[in-house]
Amino acid sequence: MDKQLLPVLLLLLGVSGSWGQGEEPGGPSEVLPEEPTGEEVPKEDGILVLNHRTLSLALQEHSALMVEFYAPWCGHCKELAPEYSKAAALLAAESAVVTLAKVDGPAEPELTKEFEVVGYPTLKFFQNGNRTNPEEYAGPKTAEGIAEWLRRRVGPSATHLEDEEGVQALMAKWDMVVIGFFQDLQGKDMATFLALAKDALDMTFGFTDQPQLFEKFGLTKDTVVLFKKTSPKIFAAKILNHLLLFVNQTLAQHRELLTDFREAAPPFRGQVLFVMVDVAADNSHVLNYFGLKAEEAPTLRLINVETTKKYAPTGVIAITAASVAAFCQAVLHGEIKHYLLSQEIPPDWDQGPVKTLVSKNFEQVAFDETKNVFVKFYAPWCSHCKEMAPAWEALAEKYKDREDIVIAELDATANELEAFSVLGYPTLKFFPAGPDRKVIDYKSTRDLETFSKFLDSGGHLPKEEPKEPAASAPEAQANSTLGPKEEL
Repeated sequence: MDKQLLPVLLLLLGVSGSWGQGEEPGGPSEVLPEEPTGEEVPKEDGILVLNHRTLSLALQEHSALMVEFYAPWCGHCKELAPEYSKAAALLAAESAVVTLAKVDGPAEPELTKEFEVVGYPTLKFFQNGNRTNPEEYAGPKTAEGIAEWLRRRVGPSATHLEDEEGVQALMAKWDMVVIGFFQDLQGKDMATFLALAKDALDMTFGFTDQPQLFEKFGLTKDTVVLFKKTSPKIFAAKILNHLLLFVNQTLAQHRELLTDFREAAPPFRGQVLFVMVDVAADNSHVLNYFGLKAEEAPTLRLINVETTKKYAPTGVIAITAASVAAFCQAVLHGEIKHYLLSQEIPPDWDQGPVKTLVSKNFEQVAFDETKNVFVKFYAPWCSHCKEMAPAWEALAEKYKDREDIVIAELDATANELEAFSVLGYPTLKFFPAGPDRKVIDYKSTRDLETFSKFLDSGGHLPKEEPKEPAASAPEAQANSTLGPKEEL
């Protein structure tokens, strides 16, 4: 079977399906009397039937609870009902730790107000009994779509692949498979990959950190590959530009925004992949990657996956089909400059032995022609970075009185550089004094002694003297009386 592999973005997602316009709540409603304490919650076709009292009980009893708010007169709700019941049956057959329920919205005005239900059907997903921030469902209106969406929330959103057999089995089973190759499974890119895999229901995801699989597919760095099966070949499609719309799905306006977003997409087919990200869900890794806060939604960001350059609209814009299309065109025609993430320069950045760098002061410090600058690029959550931190602090303390040497560090998860990209943590680079803007990668042992030799040698490690062959036992015994050797 022939294979052609092309890398695709970590953010490989399709825009989530929408519920359309839905039906507005209407008609008179009356509050049902509370059921007696201890009464069993009724079920219909495998679905719990809840009201304002039994919802609280269900949240206590079920760690993962999907609730459909419906209206008896709603046509969309009637169409959904059999699919919703089938989804419950699918999950029950798998013994999935998730329960499906429904609430008659017009009969429960307190609940519809509490959960901001503005149309029917509305589906909300609750985890661990938390009723303050449920996740709104905006996926396909099919049994398998609902079931898969829930599977990816109560279980892993991607399959851990440990050998070639596992990869081949996954690729043979599904028409479209996205596999993330990550050297660090605890890293930021891996977390982003898993977070976004939760919503790409039309694809199956896997991931691996096995060196033999990197070698098998000709990969040398972290890469995400899309395998699409079209008999008899497997090929990968690559769209370099990805446009992300950040919305808050707990707000009613997100449906109108998605309509405009979809309307703008067709002219850019094959050029730009349109992606929706819900800031109300657990997508903090995605927000951090783009340097965004949830309160900035709705907003747009575009990234070129080959260069990793990110683009933002100029100023605050209203999200309409016309503004989305205009933003895409401006980026594609080179009319908008990409932006770099940067923290602000700390007021005490140069007060300690280890100097604190951010994007805004990096060029000035690292390429100072009078200084030899040794920089650690790290991630706050990286265990390897934490392990080497004492040695780095000791190195800075050792050379703190040297005017020509600077020991520094930069949080590469919050600061991006024009000169180069940081692909792993920790990354160590040496910037020797002089006008050449030379950069030397440090690849040796991460301890104080080796760091010191590297600095004292001007950015390279001296070759080790060949060790003498081991002495025979009698000779070793004789030499032991001579005392330690002195180095010349």
